[in-house]
Amino acid sequence: MSQRSGQRPGGPGASPGLNLRGAVDLSGLGRPQQQAAAGGAAGGPPAGGAVVTVTEESFQQVVEQSTQVPVVIALSSSRAQGADDLAAVLRRLAAADAGRWLLGEVDADRHPRIAQAFQVETVPAVLAVVAGQPVPLFQGVLPEDQVRQYLDALLDLAARQGVTGRLDVDGAPAEEEEAPEPPLPPLHQEAFDAIERDDLDAAADAYRRALLESPADEDARVGLAQVELLRRAGRADLQAARDAAAADPSDVDAALLVADLDVLGGHVEDAFARLVQTVRTTSGDERERVRARLVELFEVVGATDPRVMAARRALASALF
Repeated sequence: MSQRSGQRPGGPGASPGLNLRGAVDLSGLGRPQQQAAAGGAAGGPPAGGAVVTVTEESFQQVVEQSTQVPVVIALSSSRAQGADDLAAVLRRLAAADAGRWLLGEVDADRHPRIAQAFQVETVPAVLAVVAGQPVPLFQGVLPEDQVRQYLDALLDLAARQGVTGRLDVDGAPAEEEEAPEPPLPPLHQEAFDAIERDDLDAAADAYRRALLESPADEDARVGLAQVELLRRAGRADLQAARDAAAADPSDVDAALLVADLDVLGGHVEDAFARLVQTVRTTSGDERERVRARLVELFEVVGATDPRVMAARRALASALF
């Protein structure tokens, strides 16, 4: 296994924040029944229970906690340049987030099978597990503000998966009484009810009226973008759309439809790359139509998602 100190965020399909990948296969890392709890692994749980030292024997129990809180796995080595600095950043952020996620530190030299299970060949590497499924984050050493962006995107993904627990000082899920959710504003509730009965036209109408009442209503804006995406792509044939786009790269309608379907299918970076390239090769009204669709998809994915920020820079370059 190699070590590196440079930066390399996860590649296509591997950025954090929105996508879960296939289930972790750790059948060979099963923990003996008599093994101590993960929080009692060597070194103990520093940082108020938000950090644990993970071994091959304790790993499965740590993964099981990912149904309650996101689990961030930091694979490192004493031989990796900058690894200590990255570990300090992760510990500091884990403490600051006060139990919203669990940091599991893995010595990849002593426990190479964990790295193999995640298909990690270079350390330091940081991944996450949400509801038992892996979410690649980044490799190498990043500045603290960039690490913060990845963690914020991870917490956003976890919330959408219903993983919203919090750890207590012992590193176990805290027993907290759930606060009742505040009621939705009337037009938002109307939109939600329409979505529940699969009436996307009515949902879109409700969100538009909410925006007329309050143009700064970000939730209504995002809700409308999501509903419009479902309306456009809900009944489309992905393969037929791809065939049309491949047959005629200048077909803007085909490019827009494939991008919609890619976002729905979790291929966010592919969708963004396709539309940025289409912006480069079009002009006038068609270019503006593609730009507007790309901005709308940014709303769907989320403004703080690292893939959106990268695509915004690429769009600016294509336009100017």
